[in-house]
Amino acid sequence: MPAHSDAQNQHDYRKTLNITLSDRDPGAFPQRGNLPTREPEFQRRWAEQRIYAKSLQKPAPKGTFVLHDGPPYSNGNIHLGHALNKIAKDITTRFRSMDGYRAPYVPGWDNHGMPIENAVARRFREEAQTNGAERPETDRLALRRACREYAQHWINVQREQFKRLGVRGDWDHPYLTMEAKFEAKLVEVFGELVEQGYIYRGLKPVLWCAVCETALADAEVEYEPHVSHSIYVRFPVREDPNGVFPTQNDHPAYILIWTTTPWTIPANLALAVHPDAEYAVVSAEMGAERAFYLVAQPLLETTMGLLHAAEFTLVKTLRGSELVGLVATHPLFDRPSPVVLANYVTMDAGTGIVHTAPGHGKEDFETGKQYGLEVLNPVDPSGRYTHEAGEYAGRSFAGLRVVPEPGEAEAPANLAVIEALRHAGHLMSAGKYEHSYPHCWRCHSPLIFRATIQWFMNIDHNGFRQKALEAIQKVVWYPKESINRITSMVANRPDWCLSRQRSWGVGIPAFYCQACGETILTKESIRAVADLVRRETSDAWYQRTPAEILPSNFACPQCGAGVEQLRKETDVLDVWFDSGCTHRAVLESDEWPELHWPAELYLEGGDQHRGWFNSSLMIAVATKGQAPYRAVVTNGWTLDENGEAMHKSKGNVVDPMEVVQRYGADVVRWWVVSQDFMEDTRCGEHLLAQVSEMYRRVRNTFRFLVNNLYDFDPTADAIPLDQMEELDRWALSRLTQVVTACHNAYEQYAFHRVYQTVIHFCTVDLSAFYLDVLKDRLYASGKTWPARRSAQTALHQLASTLARVLAPILPHTMEEVWDHLRMENKPESIHLADFPEAGSVDEALLATYTRLLEVRDTVLAGLEAAKQSGKITNPLETLVKLRAGATYYPILAERKAALPSLFIVSQVGLETMDDKEPSECLEVEVEPAPGQKCARCWLVLPEVGTHPEHPQLCHRCVQAITSVSPNERTS
Repeated sequence: MPAHSDAQNQHDYRKTLNITLSDRDPGAFPQRGNLPTREPEFQRRWAEQRIYAKSLQKPAPKGTFVLHDGPPYSNGNIHLGHALNKIAKDITTRFRSMDGYRAPYVPGWDNHGMPIENAVARRFREEAQTNGAERPETDRLALRRACREYAQHWINVQREQFKRLGVRGDWDHPYLTMEAKFEAKLVEVFGELVEQGYIYRGLKPVLWCAVCETALADAEVEYEPHVSHSIYVRFPVREDPNGVFPTQNDHPAYILIWTTTPWTIPANLALAVHPDAEYAVVSAEMGAERAFYLVAQPLLETTMGLLHAAEFTLVKTLRGSELVGLVATHPLFDRPSPVVLANYVTMDAGTGIVHTAPGHGKEDFETGKQYGLEVLNPVDPSGRYTHEAGEYAGRSFAGLRVVPEPGEAEAPANLAVIEALRHAGHLMSAGKYEHSYPHCWRCHSPLIFRATIQWFMNIDHNGFRQKALEAIQKVVWYPKESINRITSMVANRPDWCLSRQRSWGVGIPAFYCQACGETILTKESIRAVADLVRRETSDAWYQRTPAEILPSNFACPQCGAGVEQLRKETDVLDVWFDSGCTHRAVLESDEWPELHWPAELYLEGGDQHRGWFNSSLMIAVATKGQAPYRAVVTNGWTLDENGEAMHKSKGNVVDPMEVVQRYGADVVRWWVVSQDFMEDTRCGEHLLAQVSEMYRRVRNTFRFLVNNLYDFDPTADAIPLDQMEELDRWALSRLTQVVTACHNAYEQYAFHRVYQTVIHFCTVDLSAFYLDVLKDRLYASGKTWPARRSAQTALHQLASTLARVLAPILPHTMEEVWDHLRMENKPESIHLADFPEAGSVDEALLATYTRLLEVRDTVLAGLEAAKQSGKITNPLETLVKLRAGATYYPILAERKAALPSLFIVSQVGLETMDDKEPSECLEVEVEPAPGQKCARCWLVLPEVGTHPEHPQLCHRCVQAITSVSPNERTS
């Protein structure tokens, strides 16, 4: 409050006021947080004080709450999605720790897999080109050692970045999927699945990345827009034993198909029709040729139009089942392509007749098995045709890529096949077709289906799929509709392809007998591999011979051949098997005795419904009979301010560490809770500026609370609740409501509701009303007056309670608040304190103040109107005359002495309205207050000038300065 000066007054009353501390005063809570500098200081202090370890030692009456960390990949700096996810986890564990739980957090990293192997192999190639040597990545062990070093480097980098975000946990003992004990556990879990009959090895079409040269699981597939070739091809009829086409005619007969994968035509072995669909034989003239064509009746008009038929005549219609026995000739080779029946054929596009290549499609493969067709796969691991693709017109297809090289638009194989079909006279139409198409999640190249021998987990073994679906129903899902996503993923997922044709991973612990061809996966052999890996890491699988791994007396269980006749599997396990086993390898490990299985919570992004949530569920239900988590929270994607995905090419990427350097980690954390993190979350310069402003407002609220407690000792000065001023009791009742709302929001992981509740409380209830009203009582009252101590008691409870409410979200700022608060038996850190318990709410008092605030809003509107009209200049110097109806008058009359303070004016007059007027009627009249202005509190009162020693003071200020020495201000 500004000091009043008067040349005739010899007293300096400014020093008698109890003004709040400013930044210049020792011990003040500063306006600016200086977070980029101060936060690392707090983090170093917490490390020295071992706050995380002590949080696990404090009483935990509610037991242990385990949030199992989904491991980020140890490749590159963290991005905004990492920051959002880790901060949400940290808020969760910090809240649970304060709420009566023991809440350990063991961070982890996913280390094996293609991205690291590709990065290291690329470096090896570059070094080889520089040195002119052989490609060194062919040395599997050297590559694996380099991958291990690469992963460890990024673990160290990411660990420091996560710690800088204020994420608390057992950073000195994280779990790593490349550690020997973890790898050994993977082998053991694989053995459990083998023992229970889930694992098999077989020939099946799998999604294959020709760039990464490996099979992919569903979780590694992303569907992106893709432009494919769209071609209509005719297959000449070769055999028609049932007279589908007219026989008394010289015109040729053809079967029409449509495909968006021309490169699969060389692998065609059949043509599929739906048994119950209606098919049409038409006589059509296309170009200069008239011929008969077979096409589905529902697609006849569309097909004839697309092929520009001059005219066509319907000859007959038949059901698909009547077409059995019809055989076509391959359009490029002299090879039969029989008509087969398949229920998956649809009538929504194409011709209703599906070109079938058993080596390049799931349905095609199953149909091929049903009809005894060869599984022809003329594509090698690099995505190039083999000699099995054949030749046309003397030109071999061998060596042509069926998918484009990275950076190229066209696949040579597609162009070559289209040209060959055109030359053969069987290409009826060629164009482009945009659709959603599977791409590799690592390199973003389009994928192909390729039939290869792989290792699988049978999802339908022993009723497993239904068991998994039932386990899902026993889990609590946030948001609740996310259960639909995981249910759909599990209900429709194929068998899990576990094998990868790569070097950096845990080897599949299978042996093959070269004497009899037996695949060996015995309990004894798997245990021997697990023991080896536990001693020497999974590198040893590729370094040791079967004789060095297995017991000396081990023999093939089929033929009795010795270990010298055995060879090892070279494929590695899918990295999703690694992460899917983390709950077994970590939660059941003696290394972290504070953990238990199952976890209370998994918290990851939406893509993990087909990834980590899914793979963990598969392993858990198969080996433990239930889900590995009691609840699952799904966070959304991070987008730019316009709602677009972030990409370096767009220049819209927000680097969380740059934001930390500019604003501080607490502002990044404040951003996380500013929106519902379970939905897609936007971030950008303008949003960060808004969040920073909201942080500043909350900080300034704490600044006022704390800096008015400089002379307050809660042990000696606190006022009991029943003796506090009514307004202060109202503030504490509102505080209780805030605590309850925030506690409920934390429990539901609705952190944005904590943000909204606190922001509203700080800006509307406190700053705009309570604290504004309180200034006069705090500053002008006698230092030790009960009314002032009542206000300070409320301020202290507000500060200590709100600090604990926000500690999980703003750990650094709230620790700073905590440092400024005097408290008896105060924990050394706010992060060792308990979450505040909600006290009782005085509902009647809150209802009363709802009415009082309605009156206040009306008065403030009247003051503003009078000021705008020039009737008054300063609202503080006014007299407000109120005429109130029956609804308001009793409440106002009971508190008439407090009304000037409530409205922040000098005087209030009150009259009741006639009973004939509406009870809720309220009239406000504003005029300059009569009297003189007090030189200390600035209120205009008639009593000013009546005291002989202090003629410029009101009665209250006279009492204040005569009972308090001016020099006590800073004591």
